[in-house]
Amino acid sequence: MRSLPLPLALTARLSPVVVLAAAGWALSSGPLAAPQAAENKPVEETRTQSRSEPGPSTTQESKTYESAPAPCDALASKSIKSLVPGAKTAGKEIASTDSELRRTCSWNALKGYEYRWLDVSYEVLASDEAAERSYAGRVDDKSGGGAVPGLGEEAYSVVNLTTENKQETREGVVLARASNALVIVTYNGSDFESKKAPSTDEINKGAIKAAKEAMAALQKGTGD
Repeated sequence: MRSLPLPLALTARLSPVVVLAAAGWALSSGPLAAPQAAENKPVEETRTQSRSEPGPSTTQESKTYESAPAPCDALASKSIKSLVPGAKTAGKEIASTDSELRRTCSWNALKGYEYRWLDVSYEVLASDEAAERSYAGRVDDKSGGGAVPGLGEEAYSVVNLTTENKQETREGVVLARASNALVIVTYNGSDFESKKAPSTDEINKGAIKAAKEAMAALQKGTGD
């Protein structure tokens, strides 16, 4: 079988990219509620205590997840073999400046003339509200997709086609949120013999399948 050079964009894609992370977020919390006055205390004393005691905090932020699970354990081996034929099922975790909050695993392989690449990432933010803002901003940056029902609390997928030197590459991205954590899946592919890309349906369904498994691993705290 003759070997073919990879397009420049995909050649660059084969080198893991160190993702620089921003600094962590500070959390604050206050007392749940001010104690109630006893019924047998004088009215004036009760009023004085009410004025001096702090009320319920309005700065407490909700969150469920403290750290990111191991992304290379997120998918079943049979799923990796199906989505990325020829890839090592162990995957390769990309270095992160804060592995407690951001972790990514990659699989890629060229089998025959068919090339596939899969990334699964977890990001754990300081609160549900922070995750909601991050999710909304990412969706705004990737217009043209649609909602994915039944995946986390909210999810979105989009597929795009690019062409370089007559070689097509189709890439799907799925964003999903559960509480204060994000699951991000990137899945793409090319055929170097026909120079065509896999169908939109194949890439979209593959990315969603990976995202559902990754979300399940997050929600139960471990991967399969």
